[in-house]
Amino acid sequence: MDVPLWLALIVVGGLGIKLIRPPWWLVAVILLGGYLLADSLLAPLIDSTITQ
Repeated sequence: MDVPLWLALIVVGGLGIKLIRPPWWLVAVILLGGYLLADSLLAPLIDSTITQ
């Protein structure tokens, strides 16, 4: 099943806000940072580290 990145970010953010109740700015920073990191040059390195 192929889930778009933006949809996965919305779901994870919504669950995180509902369950943990962190400040909104922290959620925005984490989600934006993850989205930007996924499109960076480090993405293949992170992918190979996670899938080992």
